[in-house]
Amino acid sequence: MRHFALVTQWEFEAPIDAIWNALYAAGHWPRWWKYVRSVDELQPGDASGVGALRRYTWSSRLPYRLSFEMSSTVVERPHRLDARAAGELTGVGRWSLNQHQTITRVRYDWQVAATRPWMNALAPILAPAFRWNHGQVMAAGGRGLAGYLGVRLLSNS
Repeated sequence: MRHFALVTQWEFEAPIDAIWNALYAAGHWPRWWKYVRSVDELQPGDASGVGALRRYTWSSRLPYRLSFEMSSTVVERPHRLDARAAGELTGVGRWSLNQHQTITRVRYDWQVAATRPWMNALAPILAPAFRWNHGQVMAAGGRGLAGYLGVRLLSNS
């Protein structure tokens, strides 16, 4: 299985609580994130959200869709949200947020591997395309979140 370590960084001119609330409310992502087709809550988790289980279905710039489940493992409002993925992607993701004056910085670390046989068979050749695709999906998320909240996106990489 081919593993990928992917990092996305966004900067918004917005309060950290607004960004946190939008990211934490994953069920609303399809409203503002172009490539999120659906988010289905399977389990709510505890009072802080740890143990919440959701099924995500994503489209992409490339002609395929992926579905996988994410289980929240760490919820530290409004700074950190970690989850473990299982399904057509497996791995761990971490949202990290911090605020300096009026700027909120968001970082997403995604340590992931595909479980689809065709993706693994072609990964040695298509790895650059998979990375590019991830970048496009995440950039759309940054733009979509800024529009949804009516805030300024300062950086999207």
